[in-house]
Amino acid sequence: MSNSSSFKEFLLLAFADTRQLQLLHFWLFLGIYLAALLGNGLIITAVACDHRLHTPMYFFLLNLSLLDLGTISTTVPKSMANSLSNTRAISYWGCAAQVYHFYFLISTEYSVLTVMAYDRYVAICKPLHYGTIMSSRACVKMAAAAWSTGFLYGLLHTANTFSIPLCQGNVLEQFFCEIPQILKLSCADTYLRELGLVVVSACLFFGCFVFIVLSYVQIFTVVLRIPSEQGRHKAFSMCLPHLAVVSLFVITVMIAYLKPPSFSSPILDLVVTVLYAVVPPAVNPLIYSMRNKELKDALKK
Repeated sequence: MSNSSSFKEFLLLAFADTRQLQLLHFWLFLGIYLAALLGNGLIITAVACDHRLHTPMYFFLLNLSLLDLGTISTTVPKSMANSLSNTRAISYWGCAAQVYHFYFLISTEYSVLTVMAYDRYVAICKPLHYGTIMSSRACVKMAAAAWSTGFLYGLLHTANTFSIPLCQGNVLEQFFCEIPQILKLSCADTYLRELGLVVVSACLFFGCFVFIVLSYVQIFTVVLRIPSEQGRHKAFSMCLPHLAVVSLFVITVMIAYLKPPSFSSPILDLVVTVLYAVVPPAVNPLIYSMRNKELKDALKK
């Protein structure tokens, strides 16, 4: 990198300055990480091994679990290792890799959640055409499009961020390499570049958000017309887990990236980042399996 800063590493935010609190942070993150590994691992195993779950809905759920595992594995293990070894350092290229993988995986996850909304829409609003519209080939294409979008999005963000000269030190006020924190270290006028990235991100985010909202407006319009209470209950139980996961994702990301600077403080930034980067991968498997009899039966087997 020709115009990069001269330092070879970044210093991440230390969760605590005493050894006892560092170890508490380590054990807390280890518990969350193991819960995410177990929950998502069980869903991946159940969907892969049970032929009754070889349907579009579970195919996308498998993708979501893979992405959740990837997202939490990008940020949490490094933070845990730093707490355990009483250091704050992450190498320059380690930081670049973390930025790329995090934004690649989180944007792919959002794209997959959007595709899952479309899957629910077709299942409830066009049930007779479901098999044709959501064929195996169509599902693979949609998943490939989601992963490709994430790949390009991550690449764009990483290339842009790490081509900016940094001269405001190397201390990041976050427990992993997050783009807004890196841009705070830049010495160049990054306004136009930031604006470009904000526009691209906003288009992707709000485009998917509007699509999900419109899908659910149509879904609820159809569901409320179903005469039998049992039918309505079944339709709602198909949608509510997805709606809960989307809401958790959208609300935490919006708080993280759209809150005014006046509301910003290191503690608040940290809490919000943990809420959108660490909590969902551990909680999503619970949300999906709580009211899902098929998934519970497959896990019992």
